[in-house]
Amino acid sequence: MVFGGLCASPGLPCAQADLDHVASIVTRSGTSFGRGMKVLPQARRQGMFAVYAFCREVDDIADGDAGVTDPAHSLAEWHQRIKYLFEGEARNALDRVLVATIMRFALKAQDFHDVIDGMIMDCGAPIVAPDEKTLDLYCDRVASAVGRLSVCVFGDTSPEARKVAYHLGRALQITNILRDLGEDAQRGRLYLPTELLERFDVPTVPTEALYAHGLDPVCRVLARRAQDHFRDAHHAMRLCKAKAMRPARMMAASYQPVLSALLKRGWKNPDQTLDVSKAWRATRAFIAYVK
Repeated sequence: MVFGGLCASPGLPCAQADLDHVASIVTRSGTSFGRGMKVLPQARRQGMFAVYAFCREVDDIADGDAGVTDPAHSLAEWHQRIKYLFEGEARNALDRVLVATIMRFALKAQDFHDVIDGMIMDCGAPIVAPDEKTLDLYCDRVASAVGRLSVCVFGDTSPEARKVAYHLGRALQITNILRDLGEDAQRGRLYLPTELLERFDVPTVPTEALYAHGLDPVCRVLARRAQDHFRDAHHAMRLCKAKAMRPARMMAASYQPVLSALLKRGWKNPDQTLDVSKAWRATRAFIAYVK
Protein backbone atom coordinates (compact mmCIF):
# COMPACT_ATOMS: atom_id res chain seq x y z
CA MET A 1 0.00 0.00 0.00
CA VAL A 2 1.33 3.43 -0.91
CA PHE A 3 0.64 6.50 1.20
CA GLY A 4 0.91 9.29 -1.35
CA GLY A 5 1.16 12.94 -0.34
CA LEU A 6 1.94 12.25 3.30
CA CYS A 7 1.29 15.03 5.78
CA ALA A 8 4.13 16.08 8.06
CA SER A 9 1.91 16.34 11.16
CA PRO A 10 2.13 13.93 14.13
CA GLY A 11 -1.05 12.31 12.91
CA LEU A 12 -1.52 9.05 11.01
CA PRO A 13 0.74 8.55 7.96
CA CYS A 14 -2.05 9.14 5.47
CA ALA A 15 -2.73 11.55 2.65
CA GLN A 16 -4.58 14.59 3.93
CA ALA A 17 -7.34 14.00 1.37
CA ASP A 18 -7.97 10.55 2.87
CA LEU A 19 -8.09 11.94 6.40
CA ASP A 20 -10.45 14.70 5.26
CA HIS A 21 -12.74 12.15 3.61
CA VAL A 22 -12.99 10.09 6.80
CA ALA A 23 -13.59 13.22 8.89
CA SER A 24 -16.39 14.22 6.48
CA ILE A 25 -18.20 10.93 7.18
CA VAL A 26 -18.20 11.82 10.88
CA THR A 27 -19.33 15.38 10.17
CA ARG A 28 -22.16 14.35 7.82
CA SER A 29 -23.56 11.97 10.40
CA GLY A 30 -24.40 14.93 12.64
CA THR A 31 -23.15 13.05 15.69
CA SER A 32 -21.65 14.76 18.72
CA PHE A 33 -18.95 12.08 18.55
CA GLY A 34 -16.59 14.34 16.59
CA ARG A 35 -16.68 17.05 19.23
CA GLY A 36 -16.08 14.53 21.99
CA MET A 37 -13.02 13.11 20.26
CA LYS A 38 -11.35 16.52 20.08
CA VAL A 39 -9.82 15.76 23.47
CA LEU A 40 -7.61 13.12 21.82
CA PRO A 41 -4.16 13.74 20.33
CA GLN A 42 -4.21 14.04 16.56
CA ALA A 43 -3.31 10.46 15.59
CA ARG A 44 -5.73 8.95 18.11
CA ARG A 45 -8.48 11.33 17.00
CA GLN A 46 -7.93 10.36 13.37
CA GLY A 47 -7.95 6.69 14.35
CA MET A 48 -11.23 7.08 16.20
CA PHE A 49 -12.73 8.88 13.22
CA ALA A 50 -11.77 5.87 11.09
CA VAL A 51 -13.37 3.45 13.58
CA TYR A 52 -16.51 5.60 13.70
CA ALA A 53 -16.67 5.87 9.91
CA PHE A 54 -16.46 2.07 9.65
CA CYS A 55 -19.26 1.71 12.21
CA ARG A 56 -21.33 4.34 10.41
CA GLU A 57 -21.01 2.56 7.07
CA VAL A 58 -22.01 -0.89 8.35
CA ASP A 59 -24.81 0.59 10.46
CA ASP A 60 -26.23 2.43 7.45
CA ILE A 61 -26.19 -0.83 5.50
CA ALA A 62 -28.06 -2.64 8.29
CA ASP A 63 -30.64 0.17 8.61
CA GLY A 64 -31.27 0.29 4.86
CA ASP A 65 -29.84 3.79 4.51
CA ALA A 66 -26.90 2.87 2.27
CA GLY A 67 -28.92 2.28 -0.89
CA VAL A 68 -27.78 -1.33 -1.35
CA THR A 69 -30.19 -3.96 -2.66
CA ASP A 70 -28.91 -6.81 -0.47
CA PRO A 71 -27.74 -5.54 2.96
CA ALA A 72 -26.79 -9.03 4.20
CA HIS A 73 -24.56 -9.56 1.16
CA SER A 74 -22.98 -6.10 1.57
CA LEU A 75 -22.20 -6.83 5.21
CA ALA A 76 -20.71 -10.20 4.27
CA GLU A 77 -18.47 -8.34 1.82
CA TRP A 78 -17.31 -6.18 4.73
CA HIS A 79 -16.10 -9.36 6.46
CA GLN A 80 -13.89 -10.05 3.45
CA ARG A 81 -12.85 -6.40 3.32
CA ILE A 82 -11.62 -6.58 6.93
CA LYS A 83 -9.52 -9.62 5.99
CA TYR A 84 -7.93 -7.60 3.19
CA LEU A 85 -7.30 -4.63 5.48
CA PHE A 86 -5.38 -6.80 7.94
CA GLU A 87 -3.27 -7.98 5.02
CA GLY A 88 -2.49 -4.34 4.23
CA GLU A 89 -4.68 -4.11 1.12
CA ALA A 90 -6.64 -0.87 0.75
CA ARG A 91 -8.96 0.15 -2.05
CA ASN A 92 -10.27 3.58 -1.06
CA ALA A 93 -9.75 6.47 1.38
CA LEU A 94 -11.50 4.84 4.34
CA ASP A 95 -9.58 1.61 3.78
CA ARG A 96 -6.26 3.45 3.76
CA VAL A 97 -6.97 5.26 7.02
CA LEU A 98 -8.29 2.06 8.60
CA VAL A 99 -5.11 0.20 7.65
CA ALA A 100 -3.01 2.96 9.23
CA THR A 101 -5.20 2.85 12.35
CA ILE A 102 -5.00 -0.95 12.60
CA MET A 103 -1.22 -0.87 12.31
CA ARG A 104 -0.68 2.09 14.64
CA PHE A 105 -2.91 0.87 17.47
CA ALA A 106 -2.72 -2.93 17.05
CA LEU A 107 -6.45 -3.39 16.61
CA LYS A 108 -7.89 -6.90 16.50
CA ALA A 109 -9.70 -8.24 13.44
CA GLN A 110 -12.22 -10.14 15.58
CA ASP A 111 -13.54 -6.91 17.06
CA PHE A 112 -14.32 -5.57 13.57
CA HIS A 113 -15.98 -8.87 12.66
CA ASP A 114 -18.05 -8.75 15.85
CA VAL A 115 -19.37 -5.30 14.93
CA ILE A 116 -20.33 -6.53 11.46
CA ASP A 117 -22.07 -9.56 12.94
CA GLY A 118 -24.06 -7.23 15.20
CA MET A 119 -25.23 -5.31 12.17
CA ILE A 120 -26.17 -8.57 10.43
CA MET A 121 -28.42 -9.32 13.42
CA ASP A 122 -30.23 -6.04 12.67
CA CYS A 123 -30.51 -6.27 8.89
CA GLY A 124 -32.77 -9.28 8.58
CA ALA A 125 -36.13 -9.72 10.25
CA PRO A 126 -36.58 -7.16 13.06
CA ILE A 127 -35.33 -8.28 16.45
CA VAL A 128 -38.37 -8.84 18.65
CA ALA A 129 -38.15 -9.96 22.28
CA PRO A 130 -34.82 -11.81 22.08
CA ASP A 131 -33.89 -14.17 24.88
CA GLU A 132 -31.42 -12.89 27.47
CA LYS A 133 -28.44 -14.63 25.86
CA THR A 134 -29.19 -13.21 22.42
CA LEU A 135 -29.72 -9.71 23.81
CA ASP A 136 -26.37 -9.82 25.61
CA LEU A 137 -24.66 -11.06 22.44
CA TYR A 138 -26.26 -8.22 20.48
CA CYS A 139 -25.07 -5.65 23.04
CA ASP A 140 -21.58 -7.12 22.93
CA ARG A 141 -21.40 -6.94 19.14
CA VAL A 142 -22.91 -3.51 18.49
CA ALA A 143 -21.50 -1.71 21.55
CA SER A 144 -18.82 -3.52 23.54
CA ALA A 145 -16.93 -4.57 20.39
CA VAL A 146 -16.78 -0.91 19.38
CA GLY A 147 -15.48 -0.24 22.87
CA ARG A 148 -12.75 -2.85 22.46
CA LEU A 149 -11.55 -1.09 19.31
CA SER A 150 -11.85 2.30 20.98
CA VAL A 151 -9.84 1.61 24.15
CA CYS A 152 -6.92 0.46 22.00
CA VAL A 153 -7.02 3.72 20.06
CA PHE A 154 -7.37 5.62 23.35
CA GLY A 155 -4.08 4.08 24.46
CA ASP A 156 -4.81 1.16 26.80
CA THR A 157 -4.75 -2.47 25.65
CA SER A 158 -4.80 -4.00 29.12
CA PRO A 159 -7.35 -6.60 30.30
CA GLU A 160 -8.82 -3.88 32.54
CA ALA A 161 -9.43 -1.67 29.49
CA ARG A 162 -11.29 -4.51 27.81
CA LYS A 163 -13.42 -4.77 30.96
CA VAL A 164 -14.24 -1.09 30.52
CA ALA A 165 -15.36 -1.87 26.97
CA TYR A 166 -17.42 -4.82 28.19
CA HIS A 167 -19.30 -2.96 30.89
CA LEU A 168 -19.53 0.52 29.38
CA GLY A 169 -20.68 -0.84 26.02
CA ARG A 170 -23.51 -2.73 27.68
CA ALA A 171 -24.43 0.23 29.88
CA LEU A 172 -24.69 2.55 26.89
CA GLN A 173 -26.58 0.08 24.71
CA ILE A 174 -29.13 -0.76 27.41
CA THR A 175 -29.64 2.96 27.97
CA ASN A 176 -30.23 3.40 24.22
CA ILE A 177 -32.74 0.54 24.21
CA LEU A 178 -34.66 2.02 27.14
CA ARG A 179 -34.64 5.49 25.54
CA ASP A 180 -35.63 4.42 22.03
CA LEU A 181 -38.53 2.04 22.71
CA GLY A 182 -41.00 4.09 20.66
CA GLU A 183 -38.68 4.62 17.70
CA ASP A 184 -37.77 0.93 17.67
CA ALA A 185 -41.43 -0.09 17.85
CA GLN A 186 -42.13 1.94 14.70
CA ARG A 187 -39.49 -0.18 12.96
CA GLY A 188 -41.11 -3.35 14.31
CA ARG A 189 -38.33 -3.91 16.82
CA LEU A 190 -38.45 -4.75 20.51
CA TYR A 191 -35.11 -5.31 22.22
CA LEU A 192 -36.53 -6.17 25.67
CA PRO A 193 -35.76 -9.77 26.69
CA THR A 194 -38.55 -12.29 26.40
CA GLU A 195 -37.91 -13.67 29.90
CA LEU A 196 -38.69 -10.30 31.49
CA LEU A 197 -41.67 -9.69 29.20
CA GLU A 198 -43.16 -13.02 30.22
CA ARG A 199 -42.43 -12.37 33.90
CA PHE A 200 -44.36 -9.11 33.86
CA ASP A 201 -47.02 -10.19 31.36
CA VAL A 202 -45.98 -7.78 28.60
CA PRO A 203 -46.94 -8.72 25.01
CA THR A 204 -44.16 -9.23 22.50
CA VAL A 205 -45.85 -7.17 19.79
CA PRO A 206 -43.73 -3.98 19.82
CA THR A 207 -46.57 -1.44 19.56
CA GLU A 208 -48.63 -3.28 22.19
CA ALA A 209 -45.69 -3.63 24.59
CA LEU A 210 -45.30 0.17 24.70
CA TYR A 211 -48.50 0.62 26.68
CA ALA A 212 -48.60 -2.60 28.69
CA HIS A 213 -48.98 -2.23 32.46
CA GLY A 214 -45.88 -4.34 33.06
CA LEU A 215 -43.57 -2.33 30.81
CA ASP A 216 -42.41 -0.05 33.63
CA PRO A 217 -41.10 -2.84 35.89
CA VAL A 218 -39.46 -4.58 32.92
CA CYS A 219 -37.56 -1.41 32.03
CA ARG A 220 -36.61 -0.72 35.64
CA VAL A 221 -34.97 -4.14 35.89
CA LEU A 222 -32.94 -3.36 32.76
CA ALA A 223 -32.13 0.13 34.05
CA ARG A 224 -30.67 -1.39 37.22
CA ARG A 225 -28.51 -3.63 35.05
CA ALA A 226 -27.27 -0.57 33.19
CA GLN A 227 -26.46 1.10 36.50
CA ASP A 228 -24.47 -1.97 37.55
CA HIS A 229 -22.54 -1.90 34.28
CA PHE A 230 -21.77 1.81 34.71
CA ARG A 231 -20.49 1.08 38.21
CA ASP A 232 -18.31 -1.83 37.06
CA ALA A 233 -17.00 0.25 34.14
CA HIS A 234 -15.94 3.03 36.50
CA HIS A 235 -14.22 0.51 38.75
CA ALA A 236 -12.28 -0.92 35.80
CA MET A 237 -11.37 2.59 34.61
CA ARG A 238 -9.62 3.26 37.92
CA LEU A 239 -7.28 0.35 37.13
CA CYS A 240 -6.44 1.71 33.67
CA LYS A 241 -4.26 4.54 32.40
CA ALA A 242 -6.10 7.65 33.53
CA LYS A 243 -5.32 9.70 30.44
CA ALA A 244 -6.33 6.91 28.08
CA MET A 245 -9.67 6.49 29.84
CA ARG A 246 -10.56 10.18 29.55
CA PRO A 247 -12.91 9.72 26.55
CA ALA A 248 -14.57 6.72 28.21
CA ARG A 249 -15.14 8.73 31.41
CA MET A 250 -16.63 11.55 29.37
CA MET A 251 -18.96 9.19 27.51
CA ALA A 252 -20.17 7.61 30.74
CA ALA A 253 -20.64 11.02 32.35
CA SER A 254 -22.73 12.18 29.39
CA TYR A 255 -24.92 9.07 29.27
CA GLN A 256 -25.64 8.52 32.95
CA PRO A 257 -27.95 11.58 33.17
CA VAL A 258 -30.01 10.04 30.36
CA LEU A 259 -30.48 6.87 32.39
CA SER A 260 -31.31 8.92 35.49
CA ALA A 261 -33.90 10.93 33.55
CA LEU A 262 -35.44 7.72 32.21
CA LEU A 263 -35.74 6.31 35.72
CA LYS A 264 -37.31 9.55 36.94
CA ARG A 265 -39.84 9.63 34.08
CA GLY A 266 -40.51 5.90 34.10
CA TRP A 267 -42.09 3.90 31.28
CA LYS A 268 -45.80 4.18 32.08
CA ASN A 269 -45.94 6.71 29.25
CA PRO A 270 -42.84 6.15 27.11
CA ASP A 271 -43.96 8.84 24.65
CA GLN A 272 -43.51 11.53 27.29
CA THR A 273 -40.63 13.88 26.51
CA LEU A 274 -37.46 13.02 28.33
CA ASP A 275 -36.15 15.90 30.44
CA VAL A 276 -32.37 15.85 30.13
CA SER A 277 -30.36 19.03 30.51
CA LYS A 278 -27.78 19.35 27.72
CA ALA A 279 -25.87 21.83 29.86
CA TRP A 280 -25.71 19.35 32.74
CA ARG A 281 -24.53 16.57 30.44
CA ALA A 282 -21.85 18.86 29.04
CA THR A 283 -20.79 19.90 32.54
CA ARG A 284 -20.48 16.31 33.66
CA ALA A 285 -18.42 15.47 30.58
CA PHE A 286 -16.10 18.41 31.27
CA ILE A 287 -15.65 17.33 34.89
CA ALA A 288 -14.80 13.82 33.68
CA TYR A 289 -12.25 15.33 31.29
CA VAL A 290 -10.37 17.27 33.96
CA LYS A 291 -10.41 14.47 36.57
